[in-house]
Amino acid sequence: MASSITYASNLALLRKNHHNDAVVSASSPNAFFAAPLNFVRLSNNYRIRSCSRSVGVPRASPEVVDDRIEEKEEQAVEKRRVLRIGIVCGGPSAERGISLNSARSVLDNIQGEDFHVSCYYLDYNLNAYAISSAQVYSNTPADFDFKLESLAQGFQSLSEFAEHLTTSVDIVFPVIHGRYGEDGGIQELLEEYNIPFVGTGSNECRQAFDKYDASLELCKQGFITVPNFLVQGNEGNISELSKWFSRNQLDPYSGKVVVKPARAGSSIGVKVAYGVLDSLTKADEIISEGIDDKVLIEIFLEGGSEFTAIVLDVGSGLDSHPVVLLPTEVKLQFHGSVDITEKDAIFNYRRKYLPTQQVAYHTPPRFPIDVIETIREGASLLFQRLGLRDFARIDGWFLPNSVHMSSSSESKFGRTELGSIIFSDINLISGMEQTSFLFQQSSKVGFSHSNILRTIIYRACLRFPNLASFSSGSSHLPRRSKSAQISEAFSINERTHKVFVIFGGDTSERQVSLMSGTNVWLNLQAFDDLEVTPCLLAPTSEFVSGVDSNDKESDVSSRTVWSLPYSLVLRHTTEEVIAACMEAIEPARAAMTSQLRNKVIDNLMEGLTNHSWFTGFDIADEPPRRFSLEQWIKLAKEVQATVFIAVHGGIGEDGTLQSLLEAERVPYTGPGVISSKTCMEKVATSVALNHLATLGVLTINKDVWRKEDLIKMPILGIWHDLTSKLQCETLCIKPARDGCSTGVARLCCAKDLEVYVKALDDCLLRIPSNSLSKAHGMIEMPNPPPDQLIFEPFIETDEIIVSSKSMNEHGHHLMWKGRSRWVEITVGVIGKRGSMHSLSPSITVKETGDILSLEEKFQGGTGINLTPPPLSIISKEALERCKEYIELIANTLQLEGFSRIDAFVNVDSGEVLIIEVNTVPGMTPSTVLIHQALSEQPPGYPHQFFRMLFDLASERST
Repeated sequence: MASSITYASNLALLRKNHHNDAVVSASSPNAFFAAPLNFVRLSNNYRIRSCSRSVGVPRASPEVVDDRIEEKEEQAVEKRRVLRIGIVCGGPSAERGISLNSARSVLDNIQGEDFHVSCYYLDYNLNAYAISSAQVYSNTPADFDFKLESLAQGFQSLSEFAEHLTTSVDIVFPVIHGRYGEDGGIQELLEEYNIPFVGTGSNECRQAFDKYDASLELCKQGFITVPNFLVQGNEGNISELSKWFSRNQLDPYSGKVVVKPARAGSSIGVKVAYGVLDSLTKADEIISEGIDDKVLIEIFLEGGSEFTAIVLDVGSGLDSHPVVLLPTEVKLQFHGSVDITEKDAIFNYRRKYLPTQQVAYHTPPRFPIDVIETIREGASLLFQRLGLRDFARIDGWFLPNSVHMSSSSESKFGRTELGSIIFSDINLISGMEQTSFLFQQSSKVGFSHSNILRTIIYRACLRFPNLASFSSGSSHLPRRSKSAQISEAFSINERTHKVFVIFGGDTSERQVSLMSGTNVWLNLQAFDDLEVTPCLLAPTSEFVSGVDSNDKESDVSSRTVWSLPYSLVLRHTTEEVIAACMEAIEPARAAMTSQLRNKVIDNLMEGLTNHSWFTGFDIADEPPRRFSLEQWIKLAKEVQATVFIAVHGGIGEDGTLQSLLEAERVPYTGPGVISSKTCMEKVATSVALNHLATLGVLTINKDVWRKEDLIKMPILGIWHDLTSKLQCETLCIKPARDGCSTGVARLCCAKDLEVYVKALDDCLLRIPSNSLSKAHGMIEMPNPPPDQLIFEPFIETDEIIVSSKSMNEHGHHLMWKGRSRWVEITVGVIGKRGSMHSLSPSITVKETGDILSLEEKFQGGTGINLTPPPLSIISKEALERCKEYIELIANTLQLEGFSRIDAFVNVDSGEVLIIEVNTVPGMTPSTVLIHQALSEQPPGYPHQFFRMLFDLASERST
């Protein structure tokens, strides 16, 4: 295998000098990411497709680590005249966190020497800033909102911002979702200053974004619409609404309707109501919460099937040629007693952006082919008649003939022999997260992430004469996805390294694992010398963790691993991926998909063949391949692949998978067998670290209980025994072998314990918000319930408040009283065994309750991490001591590669109270490890961070 980064010498120097706080140049030996970055720039061993990035503030581009290189690169940029793109994200709506995710995804995927990208952010109050690309990789705007004035270039007004854009960019790509992004706000500003931009114009945005106005226009244009009633301001009229209920054959006391803001996106504020009075109450709530003063009440389309479709304009100039890609069916599904009793059975914000089994997607829909074609025809017609541009996402419903809905006319578009098609929502700036509908649907017809985004940008350029030269031809050639070239990836090629990224598994963390694996796969694809294959470890109900070890190893070896083509990775749950795999190999379904795909490709090529910048599709239409785990590992050995482990919990983190790989001498990422076993068992971790108490590393007392004993024994007695033994008044309960905050709760009394134990006994998938005595968010529960649970004293930490809307009396957005002097941190460690390096810790801020929720950890746009910790909370000296203790923990546990350590830290002494160690930590786009890598000097961007982890694995001796 070709040699990669020589890491040991760099790390030794780093450990010797890492207390040096100066900003380091490329020649500084103590720069943690200096060796990889220099290697990328100055070595021919491997090459990354470069992307020119401008930051508006002192340049933070990870590729530029030497002044001379930067100067030469700027000269080269001038010589070849690249297209200067300004990504604008943020905004005043509750979707600004999703907007940041979209900006990050766009930034990641429009890499190339022909583009130069600048990033801009509008805060809640529409203050504009030029931000570094490092800030785009933050989990949520709240991570940096409070320090924008010191870190970013601010503009005095939107006018000054627009004037800056006129000279700094050629075209703007707005990715602001909701207000000011899709309502025509940002478009009107750009039009006023004659700044070219991607997407629909201001007037058309304004009409399409307002659901009431759009409904009127759709009806005027001959489309079927959902009957609705408008409530505006305080004009809720009981009498008129009662008449509307009657006209639509709804019971005035129990008729089921949907109440939603007329001008908001992502299902924000959408509620289900029953009857006239409840409807008006829900409407008043939306208005009083400040979401919108214009509210729609619509019939609940019971029995209908929801769909969404991406429309791509492949026309020229001002001539529109919209092509609808393969639509996606959105299917809500219910498991367990909590779901059955839910009344908000709608595709809400949580279901859109958090991977759970509450929703499933099917691309294309499981509708008759004639219905799908009618959806495509209608969405294309709608795109044209409403004057939309470049791309959009259109949502709607298919109502079978068995579902009755009153309509004023039988001649409207959407009537079919099998039922009615209704278009309900128009999204002018569709979400662009890694697995969003845009990428799901475009990959199905042959577009990679990069290719579809470039197509959208170049199409937009065609509308502006001064940008015509950029659309006359592109030096960027689409790079055929190596993950799609399965037969080639499984052959030996000396010029490339094989990488098998494995994710999924059995545990409650499997959905986060899918997000992690997808992110790793997409980032490593940036390297020309890597062939990266995404692989799913399928869950199996037959696998039981408590069986005999010999039988267990045999069972594990027969587990199923799917090698996935590009489009099948882009799903929200592992169950969805497996269902898609089964559909892909089912003859009838595969034939229908192929027929529709070919039809869409033909439609696209009618327009794309006229554009010299389009050089072809880069995603092959290939089926998944199925292996046993044993076969898969032997294949990895045969093709000399390195396995990148992204399986959280279970066999991915307890040493089992590591042991199987070591037996075949296959290199892999992360710690070895013994360290993995120790860290998986939280009690064993504490035992291994107990002797470090005098050195500043403390452990939390624990008591382990079997689930059966908790269910059988009197709750009051258990509570008394626990609080007496652990010497505390409140407890923290968590599964003994699970992570990701699954099943973690604060118990303040015996009644709380009773509620939790009943949830275990009833196999609930989640405990609803505020079911316990102290306020908390929804608690996701392990499925199946864990055999053992751990009780610990609940550690009180100081509340930290981060606000972008209000400031304290000193004018600061960050508020912390510091009474207990303990805060919760999470910190990544990286390196070789015995010489692990601590990244900068992140202080974790809990937005609801006392335990970080699944959303706050892994749902992009939620959760707050302060990286690096503000000096107003912890001093530089205490922080350095904390990092030394973290490194001591990592080296004592014999960690290697990378891991994440969660702990409490004393802000005065730097002492560390260990919570747990994750040997396969989250690697999602929102992972805190990326924030910490970016805080190093020079910063380590995601593709470089994951490349370093790969190189560490490739160098290890197994």
